[in-house]
Amino acid sequence: MTTIRFLGVVAALIVLYLAARAYDRRRISRLTLLIAGALSIAVTILAIRPSWYGPLFGWFNIAPGNERRELFVVVLAVIALFFLVLRVQSASDTNDRSMRLLVEALGRERFDWVRAAALPAGPRIVVVLPAFNEQDNVGAVIAAMPDVVAGLRVVPVVVSDGSTDATAAAAREAGALVTELPINRGGGLALRVGYEIALELGAQIVVTMDADGQHLPSELPVMLAPIVDDAADYVNGSRLLGAFERESVIRHIGVHVFSRVVSVLTGRRITDPSSGYRAARADLLERLVLEQDRFWTSEILIEALRHRARVVEVPVTIVARQSGTTKKPASLRYGWQFSKVIIQTWLR
Repeated sequence: MTTIRFLGVVAALIVLYLAARAYDRRRISRLTLLIAGALSIAVTILAIRPSWYGPLFGWFNIAPGNERRELFVVVLAVIALFFLVLRVQSASDTNDRSMRLLVEALGRERFDWVRAAALPAGPRIVVVLPAFNEQDNVGAVIAAMPDVVAGLRVVPVVVSDGSTDATAAAAREAGALVTELPINRGGGLALRVGYEIALELGAQIVVTMDADGQHLPSELPVMLAPIVDDAADYVNGSRLLGAFERESVIRHIGVHVFSRVVSVLTGRRITDPSSGYRAARADLLERLVLEQDRFWTSEILIEALRHRARVVEVPVTIVARQSGTTKKPASLRYGWQFSKVIIQTWLR
């Protein structure tokens, strides 16, 4: 058996094994398994008994010699596998979208609408805090939040992103309105649910901040001033313009690298695209297209710039969390995923 035939058998067996594992884990359908199995068997037969494909080669006028026939069938198999991958990806995207819409709908339904109906009438600022297992921190963040800023009542809304601890209870006890997502899907999806709720509550301005205590509620006036003064539609809190407690050298370098990338792609100087401390006019949020479930901070910023919003950065302070552990992945994985979101959003 020649080298190319041997490699063909190995590749076919690997594809068959991976397909069988995926089917066993319910990641692909039985039809997809059958298609992958048929392709694997076809390639294996070609490598062992290429003469069985004589009629097929004759129909395409593929003469024997120099392993032309083997290469021809391998090319056909690669094309078939390519379309098979597209089919699986399409089905995966459809299922993921359906799950996303379901979780978002449940999040809106589970919100404290009865408590929200008792809010005093008048213009308001809604502060959205996505939270995952932050029972030890979220209460202190809510308690430190001012009741009124620039004459606008501040309404904190906590979106518990599938928390398995008492995050929701701690937030309600501190005075926040709360909704609970049934599963953890990421800060981006929790934020979208929070935005939809904020718009239904009639917010004039919507602020986002972390529930782990890294963002200071006392700096809300700084975040809101450009919008209140009609100098901005979107405000980005920048740790590089303000102050911060460095988490690690890699993450610090990453902030600088991503700021350069986003600045080049958008044509606007942005110093801190990964900051979660944001403020935006409600009418701007209604126009943004947000799709990312995780690593959402760059998406909303690039979307705002796409809509030619007046984007202003202000100095903020970011401190280390007081308790608990970070929910961010390892630095290299975080950097890779964050880069993908930047490129995907910019290419829309």
